[in-house]
Amino acid sequence: MRQKTIAHHEKVVDYTPEHWKLLTRVRRDAFSLLEMLEEFSPFVYGSLARGDVNRRSDIDIMIPHPFPSYSIELAVSERITCRRIAQATPWHLIKAHIELEDATVSFPLVPPRKKEEEFYRFGGFLYRNDLERGERICGVDKRLIFIDPTSQGHKEVSIKGQENYVARKLGISLETIEERIRVLDRRDRIGRTGVYLNVTLSPEESFEEVLERIVSKNSHVRKRMNRSRS
Repeated sequence: MRQKTIAHHEKVVDYTPEHWKLLTRVRRDAFSLLEMLEEFSPFVYGSLARGDVNRRSDIDIMIPHPFPSYSIELAVSERITCRRIAQATPWHLIKAHIELEDATVSFPLVPPRKKEEEFYRFGGFLYRNDLERGERICGVDKRLIFIDPTSQGHKEVSIKGQENYVARKLGISLETIEERIRVLDRRDRIGRTGVYLNVTLSPEESFEEVLERIVSKNSHVRKRMNRSRS
């Protein structure tokens, strides 16, 4: 079940030995994938980067810029279980998702805009070398709680009413903070409404050819493609 957003929240969390072991194990698995994909400058984002993992935490890996899909797939070919093209709304980034046995590798099929790049900084992300050094980074979880790592665990505070402070700490625009609050609050009120585009590829199809077919039939996707090229 998805966690609901929280307002007026402040808490200090000390990690148990079991939590540190879980974080170490999941990060070790993520590190091996980042090594496989090293030439594409991938990063992990979310709770794995912040440190506030739980037993349901996913390994989410993002490659920040478009690459020929075959080159990425080749690096993880033996572990692929599913491939999808997804777009949250007609105005959002069009992404490829390569689902593995224990992780998801995503990459943009069009150049991302600044606001779309800031999405990952909002949640927190780290590169392979950062994981190797045992770093953790601050970011915001799906409850709209700002997670600030400490040597013992982390501090939590609701970002509502702290928007300017959080924007400065994360190095992103206030507009991005306000947009994420609107999106997640709306999801609490009306529930998840699904994504605009979610197409599963067959084994013989490439991301590029499926995207080309979608663009030829869908004017909204075509406009998003054209905006990226302009």
